Amino acid sequence: MRYGDPLSVTTPTDTQIVIERGFVAPPHLVYACYTQPSLIRRWLTGPEGWTMPVCTYDARVGGSYRFEWHGPDNGFLALSGDIDQIEAIRYIDSQEVFDGGVMGPAYRAELSIAQEEQGTKLVNTLTYTSLAHRDMVASTGMAEGMEMSFQSLDRLLASVPG
Repeated sequence: MRYGDPLSVTTPTDTQIVIERGFVAPPHLVYACYTQPSLIRRWLTGPEGWTMPVCTYDARVGGSYRFEWHGPDNGFLALSGDIDQIEAIRYIDSQEVFDGGVMGPAYRAELSIAQEEQGTKLVNTLTYTSLAHRDMVASTGMAEGMEMSFQSLDRLLASVPG
């Protein structure tokens, strides 16, 4: 894996999407950017013109998180998650759902963060309820949106002291 290259997306099973991306930063910084609202708000912002007025993250087993994005022309998107397992700087396993069923029913999101050579490898395994659910999510342009956010995360990681 080359660090800073665009994300890789695979579908290893009928119900999974696996996103991999390398970052030129240590794992503890990548983890912090995923679990600290003050940092999340700086990179997970959505398209130009969107804001994130609600951003909460309780990084513990049984904790939850909530992200709300507001955009032009009354645009609104919200995601809630419940944390089933968490191991600081290495692993988060949660159930996520978007408000209004815009991405279908709840799905499992497993985030693995690992030190590798010159940086951190992030693997996000999303497990959906069915092949149709997986394919519907994949058809939304999710990968392009995630890469846009990851480029913002690259910039943030470069600006945060290690």
